[in-house]
Amino acid sequence: MKQNGRKIVIIGGGIAGLSAAVYALKCGYQVEVLEMHDMAGGLAMSWRRGSYTFETCLHWLVGSSPKGDFHSHWQELFDIGKLEFVNPEEFVRIETDDGDSLSIYTNVDRLEAELLRRAPQDGIAIRDLTHSIRSLGKFRMLDPSGGLTDNWLNMLRDLPVFPLLGKLSKISGTEYASRFSDPLLKSFFSNGDIGKMSAIAMILSLAWMNTGNAGYCIGGSQAMIRLITDKIASLGGKIHFKARVERILVENDAAVGVQLASGETVMADWVISAADGHATIFDLLSGKYADEATRNRYDERELFASYLQVSLGVALDLREQPPMLTPILESPIMLDPGTELSSVGFRFFHFDPSFAPPGKTSVTCILPTSNFRYWADLRRDNLTAYHAEKQRIADGVIAVLEKRIPGVRGAIETIDVSTPATVIRYTGNWKGTMEGWLVAPGDSFKPLPNTLPGLRQFVMVGQWVMPGGGLPSGPMTARPAVKFICRHDHVPFEVQTEHATAPELVGV
Repeated sequence: MKQNGRKIVIIGGGIAGLSAAVYALKCGYQVEVLEMHDMAGGLAMSWRRGSYTFETCLHWLVGSSPKGDFHSHWQELFDIGKLEFVNPEEFVRIETDDGDSLSIYTNVDRLEAELLRRAPQDGIAIRDLTHSIRSLGKFRMLDPSGGLTDNWLNMLRDLPVFPLLGKLSKISGTEYASRFSDPLLKSFFSNGDIGKMSAIAMILSLAWMNTGNAGYCIGGSQAMIRLITDKIASLGGKIHFKARVERILVENDAAVGVQLASGETVMADWVISAADGHATIFDLLSGKYADEATRNRYDERELFASYLQVSLGVALDLREQPPMLTPILESPIMLDPGTELSSVGFRFFHFDPSFAPPGKTSVTCILPTSNFRYWADLRRDNLTAYHAEKQRIADGVIAVLEKRIPGVRGAIETIDVSTPATVIRYTGNWKGTMEGWLVAPGDSFKPLPNTLPGLRQFVMVGQWVMPGGGLPSGPMTARPAVKFICRHDHVPFEVQTEHATAPELVGV
């Protein structure tokens, strides 16, 4: 591509920052990405402990199917066909201590048959659920970078499902769960943040799974991140690691660069922040450009919870287990002051051979908490007590797993525990939240403002301008941001898709 002689500096090397880098490079900008960690990915992260790899981000990727919604956006950033996707037949299994269980299948016909078999008294509500899943299967999200002209065809085609979208967007998961009498089905829609969110979020996810457009890529989120960073390198972009930005430099109400913690300055024509929204606005810019609406948002809007993750390297082949298992606990786990969990969520990565040696399995358990302060303060003030608490949580999780899989305790070779303090240290995410703004009933999925009043040559991307977060929020916010910059600079926004390799799809 032809260079246009202008430079963009991007704060943050997560999925949004990397997406912005590719788009900007393809439009002829010189690009430098500044990442405070020693590797790219941000919250899209996995790590190795001995011979095991543990994933903390990717459950499914919207756009995994070449025929599905959002696939073309990924193809603009990297050759998604180089990834191998698996589509589990079973999404999650919910179990009680007395042996009762409910399987949520990804195929809607199988799901409907299972639910009707289990709870025929809920037949009307079950058929309404599966009708919604089928109806939303071909729904295409609007492109935030395009206006009415670019989106009118999708809007016209999706017109019949707009009433359904509106109805499901106005009620919470917990409210939706109330239409069922079966306790495990009620639990599926009401557990944790799912119960607080708009019901459309989970039902749309089930719709994507049913059409095969929400697969898991072998190698986890880092497999995708590596392809994007390789693309950035091939386009001439630069990524600097351990480059913590301390201040955004402003002259005459225009962003002109950044200052690093080392004291080094990096000057640019534009600054894109893909970093934490709160830190960007109130620390890097000292709150100078935060208007009342912005302050109210950060003061009042609800966030997704933070979390602990207990990761286990198990010297057993656990392929007989479902990909995800949610045991309902007879005795709750006391996670921290104010957090008591009546269920936990295990993931058995037997479907990803890159995560463990043959005959062994990488297992993770996510434990949500909003008490990020407890863990951050404990690590700062009493490291011995912090490690003791991590061990206590690990012991509790292993006890739950041992009850489910007798003998597993003796096969555990590796134990790793991350906390909200870990999330904050490695990603800088405000309050250790996993996905930023929670989409509550009545909230819009429409992106929030990506600029700040009174500040020129500055744009934000990522989950702090896209409620609901998730991996798609990266390109969904990066594309319009770079398009905005191109329009301002009178530079053509010309983004060709990558050469498509036929993807390999595998069932589980």
